[in-house]
Amino acid sequence: MDALKQGADALFVLLGGIMVLAMHAGFAFLELGTVRKKNQVNALVKILVDFSVSTVVYFLVGYGVAYGTHFFVGAEQLAARNGYDLVKFFFLLTFAAAIPAIISGGIAERAKFWPQLIATAVIVGFVYPFFEGIAWNQHFGVQAWIKSLTGEEFHDFAGSVVVHAVGGWIALPAVLLLGARHNRYRKDGGMSAHPPSNIPFLALGAWILTVGWFGFNVMSAQTLDKISGLVAVNSLMAMVGGTLVALALGKNDPGFVHNGPLAGLVAVCAGSDLMHPMGALVVGGIAGALFVVMFTLVQNRWKIDDVLGVWPLHGLCGTWGGLAAGIFGSQALGGLGGVSFGAQLIGTLLGVAWALLGGVVVYGLLKKLTGLRLTQEEEYNGADLSIHQVTSTPEREVSW
Repeated sequence: MDALKQGADALFVLLGGIMVLAMHAGFAFLELGTVRKKNQVNALVKILVDFSVSTVVYFLVGYGVAYGTHFFVGAEQLAARNGYDLVKFFFLLTFAAAIPAIISGGIAERAKFWPQLIATAVIVGFVYPFFEGIAWNQHFGVQAWIKSLTGEEFHDFAGSVVVHAVGGWIALPAVLLLGARHNRYRKDGGMSAHPPSNIPFLALGAWILTVGWFGFNVMSAQTLDKISGLVAVNSLMAMVGGTLVALALGKNDPGFVHNGPLAGLVAVCAGSDLMHPMGALVVGGIAGALFVVMFTLVQNRWKIDDVLGVWPLHGLCGTWGGLAAGIFGSQALGGLGGVSFGAQLIGTLLGVAWALLGGVVVYGLLKKLTGLRLTQEEEYNGADLSIHQVTSTPEREVSW
């Protein structure tokens, strides 16, 4: 019976890893459809190469930083329990690799390729797993400290804060240090439109991410006996809540409509195992509103050129998700309880602060040592010239 359970658990986590791996195709198509045509090849190459670098670094360093284990042992030990430890690494790797995929969308169309790979290695090797170990592996006694203050530990079932908020808040300093794309915000105070190059690809990316997210959330149980249909239905409700609110507030804009479900899913990750489905619907709806309002504000009022809106989508909606778990996970609002808003507030703020610090240090040093930004000519001709482009014909700028 133990052998059967071990095999079932290994298969369960493996399938989850495959579903989240597929989400990286979603990241690729979402970015591909959003950037201008001349940058499409660059977007595809970045996501695949970032994932490959993440795999090597997380295998050699990052997984050990987070969980204190390594794979420098014989194959016989690695194959124990049907190789469960290896497929668990695979599953958690797909989470870690989401961080550079998130950042990629924010810095698209003007960031140098090779410095970003260096950033990926540092972030996946240390910055992300350091906080991952605190939140999910009791490192440094932080969870015990939070429990002593609030009565409960910080709860983040599937990574609203650990993955999404951390990724989004690391991306913010990168975007600010890079500056806007050439001619995005003109000297006369006007703004040049850089419309999505392919709405069907953008929509395809959103759908791939949405489907894969059910592996992201449900398989976060990590063993078959802990699987919960509540997680699946809460993910569904948050997804549709985000979609409908984004549709209403975004005035039928297809970019907002297809990012709405992602906003809802980002926000529900943390408390998807605790909330009532109606609570998840509200959490997703608020996230959809947060994305539309903040994306518009960031681009138009604050003039921060976050191409895919990764700070509003992942940073802010992930932050909301961490707090929402403490609100809608409570028994007073129909949840299962066992969660404290105070704990959620402390844990979320710690994640945001660590991500901001990591983003400032990593991208600040890279800007000084190697430079982050393409030259005006390189940007004009289509992303990093060290990556072959199908076309280097610059597109005419279009005003709103």
